[in-house]
Amino acid sequence: MIIGVPKEIKNNENRIALTPGGALELVKRGHTVYVQKDGGFGSGFPDQMYVDAGAKILDTIEEVYDIAEMIIKVKEPIEPEYKLIKKGQLVFTYFHFASYEPLTHAMIESGATCLAYETVESPDRSLPLLIPMSEVAGRMAIQQGAKYLEKPIKGKGVLLGGVPGVPPGKVLVIGGGVVGTQAAKMAAGLGAQVTILDVNLQRLRYLNDVMPANVVTRYSSEMNIRDLIPHMDLIVGAVLIPGAKAPNLITRDMLKDMQPGTVLVDVAVDQGGCIETCRPTTHEDPTFIIDDIVHYCVANMPGAVPYTSTIALTNATLPYAIQLAEKGWKQACKDNNELKLGLNVIDGKVVYEGVAEAFDLPYHPVDDFLN
Repeated sequence: MIIGVPKEIKNNENRIALTPGGALELVKRGHTVYVQKDGGFGSGFPDQMYVDAGAKILDTIEEVYDIAEMIIKVKEPIEPEYKLIKKGQLVFTYFHFASYEPLTHAMIESGATCLAYETVESPDRSLPLLIPMSEVAGRMAIQQGAKYLEKPIKGKGVLLGGVPGVPPGKVLVIGGGVVGTQAAKMAAGLGAQVTILDVNLQRLRYLNDVMPANVVTRYSSEMNIRDLIPHMDLIVGAVLIPGAKAPNLITRDMLKDMQPGTVLVDVAVDQGGCIETCRPTTHEDPTFIIDDIVHYCVANMPGAVPYTSTIALTNATLPYAIQLAEKGWKQACKDNNELKLGLNVIDGKVVYEGVAEAFDLPYHPVDDFLN
């Protein structure tokens, strides 16, 4: 198969979808890998490393899209890329369709096969291609939140870990999944007082067992959220519904109950956000303030640590990319239900229910396309 790896063009996105090591694994199986010039530079992988691995370098993004049967990316295509995607081309990347209707319609019109990292699902309901970036984003949520609590950038002026004689900061993590667990672990490591909310009692029992003593668990309900937010310094939104828009659990009217300078970090912003007042921001301009509350809503948080993120992502995606390249997407999805669940759009038809429901589009069963 001919595989194309374009340079990411989203604002301050320095990741690349494939490490040189990943390229080598595909090349040695007889596949051709084309990487756009300087595509890996931001992640610390110069072109020569890809050449040494057997990949070929192309100068422009147009050349990569034009030649490839399968495009492997990190972030969803943005508007300048829409016209480059061809009918019948397989695009394997994060899409988060349910959070952005123009992208959904653009991919429907392209006639491409869109296989989304975020809806590839294991039998245990885990999301293996979302987990590595969720781990990075969860840890970064605390790193960034701690920074924006500083007074010069309009935070409360609280040091999360405190010092002897001064109590530590208080962190609320809404959602006890991968993001929430990693956020709580980082905050606890800094010495903060951490509360995790979730609706899954089994998950809360697990977290209660494995987390240190400065982490407590509570059931997630509107009443409990309203009870907790007046006392918090940093609130992390870490709620995910696979392939669908995240619910708004922090509403606009709740801001008035928070102390001025409280920091909100919405890790779910690329799925529509679980904080009503959040809107996607960039690493270049990451925050905004509403009612004296600092909002950090960068939609590609792991892009700020591209070396770590690129390796972690390739570790997870490569086994699936090899299956797609070896068998073609149809046979690979027939043989592996995890990949089948990643199919969102095929030849102009929406085949993932959460996306169809989000925009009131016709839903077509994916099995109709696998015969």
